[in-house]
Amino acid sequence: MSDASPDTGPDTPAVTPEIVESHGLSEAEYAKVLDIMGREPNITELGIFSVMWSEHCSYKSSKIWLKTLPTEAPWVIQGPGENAGIIDIGDNQAVVFKMESHNHPSFIEPYQGAATGVGGILRDVFTMGARPVANMNSLRFGRPDHPKTRHLVSGVVAGIGDYGNCVGVPTVGGECTFHRAYDGNILVNAMTVGIADADKIFYSAASGVGNPLVYVGSKTGRDGIHGATMASTEFSEDSEAKRPTVQVGDPFTEKLLIEACLELMATDCIVAIQDMGAAGLTSSSFEMASKGSMGVELDLDRVPQREENMSAYEMMLSESQERMLMVLKPGSEDEARAIFEKWELDFAVVGTLTDTRHMVLRHKGEVVADLPIDPLAQASPEYDEEQRPFTPKPKPEPISADDVPAPNDPMAALEKLLGCPDLAAKRWIWEQYDHMVMADTLGGGRPGGDAAVIRVHGTDKALAITTDCTPRYCLADPVEGGKQAVAEAWRNLTATGAKPLAITDCLNFGNPEKPDIMAQFVGCIEGMREACTVLEFPVVSGNVSLYNETEGLAVLPTPDIGGIGLIEKYQTAATLVFKAEAETIVLIGETQGHLGQSLYLREIEGREDGLPPPVDLAAEKRNGDFVRGFISQGKVTACHDVSDGGILVAVAEMALSGSVGATIQVPEGEVPAHAWLFGEDQGRYIVTTADAKGLLAAADKAGVPAMQIGITGADGLSLIGGEAETVLEELRQIHESWLPEYMAGP
Repeated sequence: MSDASPDTGPDTPAVTPEIVESHGLSEAEYAKVLDIMGREPNITELGIFSVMWSEHCSYKSSKIWLKTLPTEAPWVIQGPGENAGIIDIGDNQAVVFKMESHNHPSFIEPYQGAATGVGGILRDVFTMGARPVANMNSLRFGRPDHPKTRHLVSGVVAGIGDYGNCVGVPTVGGECTFHRAYDGNILVNAMTVGIADADKIFYSAASGVGNPLVYVGSKTGRDGIHGATMASTEFSEDSEAKRPTVQVGDPFTEKLLIEACLELMATDCIVAIQDMGAAGLTSSSFEMASKGSMGVELDLDRVPQREENMSAYEMMLSESQERMLMVLKPGSEDEARAIFEKWELDFAVVGTLTDTRHMVLRHKGEVVADLPIDPLAQASPEYDEEQRPFTPKPKPEPISADDVPAPNDPMAALEKLLGCPDLAAKRWIWEQYDHMVMADTLGGGRPGGDAAVIRVHGTDKALAITTDCTPRYCLADPVEGGKQAVAEAWRNLTATGAKPLAITDCLNFGNPEKPDIMAQFVGCIEGMREACTVLEFPVVSGNVSLYNETEGLAVLPTPDIGGIGLIEKYQTAATLVFKAEAETIVLIGETQGHLGQSLYLREIEGREDGLPPPVDLAAEKRNGDFVRGFISQGKVTACHDVSDGGILVAVAEMALSGSVGATIQVPEGEVPAHAWLFGEDQGRYIVTTADAKGLLAAADKAGVPAMQIGITGADGLSLIGGEAETVLEELRQIHESWLPEYMAGP
């Protein structure tokens, strides 16, 4: 490395303390930059340090905690550290999947923010050699009466739908909830699942001195510059001014890129491959070189550009979409070029691998940056408990069911719950998604069950896919909330008959520099770790999104969990749909009537307090394993986990799905009727069966709490021993009308 700083011509801005601060580097971090470089960096080098050391790319506040999560199992092929996680499902088939956030861009420009979030997560999956087969999403918006919410919902849903539909990958499920904590910072988390041959997986570690570095896909523009840095700061009143940092997506180009990459992957040309995601050409080149202990020389004049007079700084920091970086075997350039030109995509040899462990950038014939790779990629700041202290808030006082008023009419309370924004049907959303393309979506083909189920093409196997989290639990008790998020994802998969195999996560929190926010993060990680360990449900990929905060108001702690499970024979998969009349309804799991942090408490009583329901992981596993076994034996005709809203909401959802009513009997005992009906105790399922005697006997033998609570039939829901009843069609109108009426509003 030369003593003089490259790229120091008269048009190059000087690096001042103000410039350093504007790039998001602290004084201590900049001192570390000077130590690594041995000199002042130029503006291009500073920009590269800025994005590589941003929270979004370096995980500097979260790394030490993420390392505590369990990531291994006999079926795990690839855990965290690559573009996506990979698990083995037998028959030389592997599932490749990941979940990622696009929160900040989606708040600023909802359509493009959400669309490019889908595009980015698709690339993370197909860069591993997998064909994407399903998309999911998890959406959190502010209160419905906030002036921006309707606009944000409309833009985000359209962006997700248009991108996924154009690419031809089904969007098969997800979540959408509303809370005032997301008024100034919505969450848009996207998940993609793909299938690959287990013996033909592609990784990102570069190797081979002299091997060509190839750029493919779309041209580079000025969109998305500083996107990673923008995603690593709080929002303020001027967030609209950050619109230029939002990328612009083109799903038609993405479709071509998928097909071209998979075609090239069928040859023997590729040594390594990496998506150009956050920080674009910078992160992809540095990560590939670092993983392979290599150096890189890049000639930026060869980078395909769609705008004139782009600087080295702009090219290295652009987050233009639909781009990939590859290392090819020498002599294979012409074969690869022919494939990409056939698909009408740009193809350019932009650099060469070296043994220097330095990144040398040339532009217009001059060296414009010379940076050591490993200190940038591996020695980024890592903040421990001293630099990111955490102060847990005291736990709230528990709430006794006796202190929560019972409703005069339980069915009126049910109607209010099913019509509230969180529980109201999301048909308006999923009807904008093509959930049947590729023809492998099962379970009636429409979202709305505990987990989406898709057939592994050409086989009898099926994958169950879910996303889940209960942020209000995480706010009240981060440890229990983190535990519950994993447990519910596990339960959702189990309710279809799938064996849960692994998770990806998307950890959305506020400003980690605040001790109370850091306490939320640490607590949720602790709970997740406990649940993943006991449930044998390892974390294989994920994303951390911090600084989800506007003018000091943080989002609820939202560790979204994306889960994958395997059904050996898709014909045995269970759904929540009541299939017929006169079948016995059985409740699996113990009910104590826990109303703290429940939707009943919030929607009926207007309160958000108390402790969330505790999660007994041993009982969770025992109950779930029992239910899964009965599903596989064909002895369960319908299954649904009990979660938000409790037993009566779960039964109503099953009845509405099958247009078959039910009669329920509240057991006499210590639990008040309203707490039994609406409490959110964990580890529970509702199943229907034609052999209640056999199921109850087996549950007793297995030590699993189980009780008969009703029978299917009629055209409504009713409670034995009471006058409360409701007609299904009236309930359906309430359940399905809120969202379309809201979106049709002014």
